Amino acid sequence: MGMLDKLLGRGPEPLLGIDISSSAIKLLELRRSGARYEVCAFAIEGLPPAAVVDKQINEPESVGEAIAKAVQRAGTKTKRAAVAVAGSSVITKTITMPASLTEADMEEQIKVEADQYIPYSIDDVNLDFQILGPTEHAEETVDVLLAACRKDTVESRISVLELGGLTPAIVDIEAFVLENACEVLLPQMPDQGRGRTVAVIDVGSSGMTTVILQDGEVVHTRDQQFGGRQLTEDIMRHYGMSWEEAGKAKRFGNLPEDYQESVLAPFIEDMAQQIDRGLQFYFASSGEAQRIDQIMLAGGCAAIPGVEATIGERLDITTVIAQPFADMTVLARAKPQLVERDAGSMLLACGLALRAFDTP
Repeated sequence: MGMLDKLLGRGPEPLLGIDISSSAIKLLELRRSGARYEVCAFAIEGLPPAAVVDKQINEPESVGEAIAKAVQRAGTKTKRAAVAVAGSSVITKTITMPASLTEADMEEQIKVEADQYIPYSIDDVNLDFQILGPTEHAEETVDVLLAACRKDTVESRISVLELGGLTPAIVDIEAFVLENACEVLLPQMPDQGRGRTVAVIDVGSSGMTTVILQDGEVVHTRDQQFGGRQLTEDIMRHYGMSWEEAGKAKRFGNLPEDYQESVLAPFIEDMAQQIDRGLQFYFASSGEAQRIDQIMLAGGCAAIPGVEATIGERLDITTVIAQPFADMTVLARAKPQLVERDAGSMLLACGLALRAFDTP
């Protein structure tokens, strides 16, 4: 697609999945051995509190330095990298186009007609499209997914990758990345997702993304402003800690006895309410009564001890922690114990790393 390969580009070469969250850089590299994936490089490197706020990179030097440290910690030689932009910064629209057009012709027509679909000048955005398939009840046309993101948002991620010594290869959209990662979660779903409705919910540092799958196919996605940053701030206020101290205490459990009742329990209750709100939005938008057979929690908040039991009880829905590496071999140099501990928070990085195996 020429100039339109920034958002949905593909690449068969080795690739690092780099998840740039508000709290940390998460790096993952996968390779395939026979029918199995292998985790061959893994690292998490913390970020200063103001480096990334609400998905916006405010301190590119700090982020670039953290990426370089993550690469060094992982011990990888791979330089090509994939990152994602938040869904809130991307405009997506499904349009119909004549099935007779080649992709090159579609590209030209989309560029000419772009102002019909996006509220920005085409000079200010990175634009891409993907053919979804024939339009229902109209064989002469195809459905085309159009994605547009402001260039400054894309370029900020490209810039920090380069500052970290990496070569930008793919800039994807977080919701699409999570859809991609769901491939490795199917074995953990009841009946491998067949005939079931499963909610995969990634609760990161500053945002929550809900992906609903029916029969293993994505039918709904939604972003919400809620995440683990709130818990870190609650710890800071309650115990008079700095951002760094609160972050470390949260991750390693070095907190006073009243933490569970005074700080953690109210946060998990808020988390349950946010998840329930997202599911109710799905039920309302689907236009018919639905039920959720399973919730799979991912993101940094999935690492909270016992969170799945509390959410499951609160919402009366079977809830588990997403384990993207359950059917993968973790190589010794990727530090299996650390991978196991942080697996739930690595779903976005996993979806990005899986882009290495897309069909060209």
